[in-house]
Amino acid sequence: MLHPIVTQARDAFKSVFEGMADVAVQAPGRVNLIGEHTDYNAGFVFPAAIDRWVVVAARARADLRVRIYSAMHDEVAEFRVDDVLEALGNWADYPKGVVREFQKLGYSLCGFDAAIVGNVPMGAGLSSSAAVEMAVGKGLVVLNRVEISGPDLALLGQRAENHFVGVNCGIMDQFISANGRAGHALFLDCRDLSFDLVPLFGDDVQIVICNSGVTRGLTDSAYNDRRSACESGVSLLARAMGKDMRALRDVSMEMLGVYGGVLPEMVLKRCRHVIAENERTQRAVILLKNGDLSGFGELMVASHESLRDDYEVSGEELDLLVEIALNVPGVLGARMTGAGFGGCTVNIVERDAVPALTDAINERYLRTTGLIPEIYVCSAVNGVEQVG
Repeated sequence: MLHPIVTQARDAFKSVFEGMADVAVQAPGRVNLIGEHTDYNAGFVFPAAIDRWVVVAARARADLRVRIYSAMHDEVAEFRVDDVLEALGNWADYPKGVVREFQKLGYSLCGFDAAIVGNVPMGAGLSSSAAVEMAVGKGLVVLNRVEISGPDLALLGQRAENHFVGVNCGIMDQFISANGRAGHALFLDCRDLSFDLVPLFGDDVQIVICNSGVTRGLTDSAYNDRRSACESGVSLLARAMGKDMRALRDVSMEMLGVYGGVLPEMVLKRCRHVIAENERTQRAVILLKNGDLSGFGELMVASHESLRDDYEVSGEELDLLVEIALNVPGVLGARMTGAGFGGCTVNIVERDAVPALTDAINERYLRTTGLIPEIYVCSAVNGVEQVG
């Protein structure tokens, strides 16, 4: 059965462009269960695609014009598929960047009309932008009968965001939006893009996301500071060890224990988070495969503490949400998820405990912060797919 948001996208298309869309494509947002700030260090991540989508309803045109309507912004952007496209710093940069990447690969694209509708919360760190890129990308694939693999579509979307939009993101968000599978999380090696789809918890345990209501304020400078601390750390450690190491992925906690003294205190803290997080993520996947959900949850909590104390990307609101959750019986694990400085926490919760968690957060979080939290009970779903 089609999700109501697909119908909304088709209806939006019809009202803006008249007539029916030829195709509809949906791409999910994502939540990362564990493995934070490891992707740009060639490390490991463990996200799941969630049942919040961006849907593109589209129809081919006989000419080279493109008209894209965004329901989120109630606005139409227009250009031509053979234009030399330039970023203008608005929402249309995301679809334009994807078109630009297809142009660079030498594809002759048809013109098209498209309506974009979404229910992935924006600014919450659940990857609404990657979902837009994957939905537009898959729409172009279908309209132009292009052959491209899921991993290659993800890389194309990442290039669009890096080079056109100008956001220096890692590969995780596009990769899970393109390659997720219902009921599974995706264990991704960000160095070689090998991945393993791992069955999740079954029906008795749910993923609950709590949106702090603090718009993710991860400024470019804070993000870039952490990236450069990681790069500086790996180069100092490589020199001290006399090894050729390109990323913190190549450093173990044991090595850091021996050679960490060569690092300035701040760089040591940043590196310690990433190295420990890589080890936690690998261990968490093994525990999940063995059915040890409480062990998995403990590693989520350790991840949060490391992001708070060593990487320093949490905040009072996220810490409070984690604390409230961990005091509710039946909550197995809780941590901030995403880049940080606002956004969401992710919790794994026994199904019967979800109402108690919701009540505790609604009552205490609002009373303490004055902010109204949003709570999303999620299922893991398929990656980008044609739905009509």
